[in-house]
Amino acid sequence: MHGDLILLILAGGALLVGFLGSFLPVLPGIPLAWVGLLLARFSAQSALTTKTLVICLIVTLFVTLLDNLAPIWFTKRAGGTKAGTRGATVGMLVGLFIGPIGMILGPFVGAYVGELIHDWGNPQKAFNAALATFIGFLFGTGLKMLTGGVFIWLFIRSLL
Repeated sequence: MHGDLILLILAGGALLVGFLGSFLPVLPGIPLAWVGLLLARFSAQSALTTKTLVICLIVTLFVTLLDNLAPIWFTKRAGGTKAGTRGATVGMLVGLFIGPIGMILGPFVGAYVGELIHDWGNPQKAFNAALATFIGFLFGTGLKMLTGGVFIWLFIRSLL
């Protein structure tokens, strides 16, 4: 019984930290949340099935791939460069220290500055690329938050 409780506490912790990783870039996010489901699977108290774990693993891989490709795709569609993508990453990291507003606006401001550094003479192009990068960032973050929420729901449901 104590082993099950420890597994479930670790699973719940991994799921919560994984969910936080949906919007905090220093945490592995959805892969960590999936590890939480895996830990729960080994508890006699959980009704998670191997089939559910495999489906969630496939979803984890797909969401992780989309999260990495979406900002690049959105940026390229708007004519952005790698400088904008790098700027968005720096802006996201700096934004962590500013708080929620910084986490939301940091990628946009960073992408804009990155694009301006790349091509100072075209601020409209820099704005368009920054906006596209920001939309890609929001898309990936939203997708990860939704997936993390579903994983937490599956965990709770498996215990009832």
